[in-house]
Amino acid sequence: MIEILDPTDERAVRNKDNLVAFYEQAINQKQPIEAANKLVDDDYIQHNPLLPDGAAGLGAAFAALTQERENARVVIHRIIASGDWVWAHVNFLNLYTDDPDDLGVAGVDIWKMNADGIALEHWDVLQPIADAVSPVNGHGMF
Repeated sequence: MIEILDPTDERAVRNKDNLVAFYEQAINQKQPIEAANKLVDDDYIQHNPLLPDGAAGLGAAFAALTQERENARVVIHRIIASGDWVWAHVNFLNLYTDDPDDLGVAGVDIWKMNADGIALEHWDVLQPIADAVSPVNGHGMF
């Protein structure tokens, strides 16, 4: 994982660490309710129209996903943090299928954190990953 942040920016370091912990616990460890209760604000605003607002809503949505998709996981490729903002370039695997050959979805998540390092707001851009033989330009997603 590539990390871009000022190591003297204590808020950025803490916020980056909290987001990495959230992804790991919520998706990879399949404990989304616990992760959301710990790292997402009750008044959290979700800008993805397919996901609910609030810590309870986000935890429940990821709980349903991780129960349906045993192989669901996330790989963080790049993370950038500055103050209360964290951007993560990620690969979500097995969100839509449990196929072991699933290439997943490339995503950029944008998180706004509060003064305590808890997620307040989230935006994302998602794109299915093209098969390795089909990209016109030969470049990978990550």
